[in-house]
Amino acid sequence: MKNILIGIDIGTSGLKTAAFSADEGLIASITESYPVDYPHPGWAEQDPDIWWRAVCKSLKRLWAESKACPEDVAGIAIDGQSWSCIPIDTQGNVLHKTPIWIDTRADEICRRVEAEGLADRCFETGQNPFKPSYTTPKILWFKETKPEIYRNTYKFLQCNSFIEYRLTGQVSQDICMSYGLHVVRMKDGTYDQELADLLGIDLEKLPEKNVECDSIVGEVTAEAAELTGLLAGTPVIAGGLDAACGTLGAGVYRDGQTQEQGGQAGGMSICTTSYKGDPSLIMSHHVVPGLWILQGGTAGGGASLNWIVQQIGAAEEAWAAETGRGKFERVSELAETIPPGSDGLIFLPYLSGERSPIWDAKARGVFFGLGFDKTRAHMYRSVMEGVAFSLQHNLEVAEKAGAPVGDMYSMGGSANSLVWTQLKSDITGKVIHVPATDTATTLGSSILAGIATGLYKNYQEAVERNVAITRTHTPDPLRHEQYKHYYQIYRDLYEQTRDLMHRL
Repeated sequence: MKNILIGIDIGTSGLKTAAFSADEGLIASITESYPVDYPHPGWAEQDPDIWWRAVCKSLKRLWAESKACPEDVAGIAIDGQSWSCIPIDTQGNVLHKTPIWIDTRADEICRRVEAEGLADRCFETGQNPFKPSYTTPKILWFKETKPEIYRNTYKFLQCNSFIEYRLTGQVSQDICMSYGLHVVRMKDGTYDQELADLLGIDLEKLPEKNVECDSIVGEVTAEAAELTGLLAGTPVIAGGLDAACGTLGAGVYRDGQTQEQGGQAGGMSICTTSYKGDPSLIMSHHVVPGLWILQGGTAGGGASLNWIVQQIGAAEEAWAAETGRGKFERVSELAETIPPGSDGLIFLPYLSGERSPIWDAKARGVFFGLGFDKTRAHMYRSVMEGVAFSLQHNLEVAEKAGAPVGDMYSMGGSANSLVWTQLKSDITGKVIHVPATDTATTLGSSILAGIATGLYKNYQEAVERNVAITRTHTPDPLRHEQYKHYYQIYRDLYEQTRDLMHRL
């Protein structure tokens, strides 16, 4: 019996391919790295063909380096980063690099749409703010600045549907990823022709319909089989947004549960049976049918810590090489030596503008409170705290919007740091559970494949068989009270420097 499920996660800095046994759990996980291009201020783009080459390479490595065999694969599902805008022609050729989720080149277009009074109409339909990170403004950017590419575009695809197209030759789009398109009605996933006409978007350039995330969208073609090592005819499942798949992989699939995300981006996802959004937050369908997730996300989560370590972490790199341990283990050890509030050093993690809840493409990162007494350790802890403050800001907005947050379930690389996870608990005042694996996102995708192919009878069974909590962090009451003071400074700091940021 075929009992291996493949999950592929198209991340910002790399692609993960993981094989799971429906009976034994994780078999192997392969990572392939690739670059992000920053050709102009506010621009961040990638070549989708780099993703495809990474898929092919990682799958062939999987067969060579693990006990996973193509003959045993029941299905494969793909998730990925949000808000891609990939123009392909009728032959499937990529016509331009895609702006990715942190790209803000369409900022002026968004300001114009707001001035024309259409932003409220977009929110009414899609339950999301009209901001440059989303796919809709990027389509308009292509239409207005690259008219030849727009004219020759057959379909605009999301990152996972692009890989599915490469695997199957079929155009598709899952209902979860459709949230980047404001012309999609959040309530039922159908297109709003009237709104599309008002915005000037040709609906024929979008996939025909939005399918459930656990739907089979096609089978691996003979050509794709030769490139990947997969068997021709292997079912390919729609998948969805990385944050949503990670939410499922962290065990969050019931109303009221909350996932805390600590990957390249930071944030949270609140699982809900209500499709009502908030203009300051992000709303999408969950990958689990019949549910939505209300999200908040910072542009600089784990990416912020990666950045500071790249700049000043030579000693930690050398330590890692000498000891054979990870450099971020040392970073966490150093951060733990610093008291809450980092002795008055506050960090704003707005290294690529900021998403929710401030939605400011011109926001910039700030260290506030530097002095001769501050060390690398202070800066490391301050970055961790700044990301956690952004999480608290999003949680605060969500709860004011009527979405109560209870315990949180953590995923992403930062969950491996006991120090970072604990200070998040202390700052938010929330209990945080950490599942057994840091492959939550690819696990979520594999669960979708298991549901689609009948290896799991329902989501409850899939989660119970695959997700186990390894540790729990509870907030320290004293530290929580201390952090309230520093959090308010964090909030005031942006408000009082926003105009200066824009002048830059």
